[in-house]
Amino acid sequence: MENTHEQTPQAPQPVGLYPYTRRVGNLLFLSGIGPRDPKDSTSIPGVTFDKWGNFVVFDFEAQCHSVFQNVRAVLESAGARWENLVDVTVFLVNMQRDFATYNRLYAEYFKDNQPCRTTVGITSLPTPIAIELKCIAVIE
Repeated sequence: MENTHEQTPQAPQPVGLYPYTRRVGNLLFLSGIGPRDPKDSTSIPGVTFDKWGNFVVFDFEAQCHSVFQNVRAVLESAGARWENLVDVTVFLVNMQRDFATYNRLYAEYFKDNQPCRTTVGITSLPTPIAIELKCIAVIE
């Protein structure tokens, strides 16, 4: 088994002690990846807070685009491609509010490649993000 620890500047830094990826044979397992900004890992695209930590701006669609870009960056840094994804698990902190937007954007990003998919509603994530993806890809 091989851990790929290189941090790519095109994806946000992990929030804990774990690698972006772990390769087992020709399978590439990605750790959970969220929409945080790669240039400033405390910034979340589409989200602005007031001084008390309340949302001033909340754009879930911007978070979706960002999480897909971050997954793509991690895949490419490990020698895989978007088209190599075979399984995607998505975690949403508000299924009722966000699923329709996620489902619509997912269909755009995966129209040519359709990995297996599981969507799970959860109460929170380690940072104030609304979406995180856990993926498996095949390296050819």
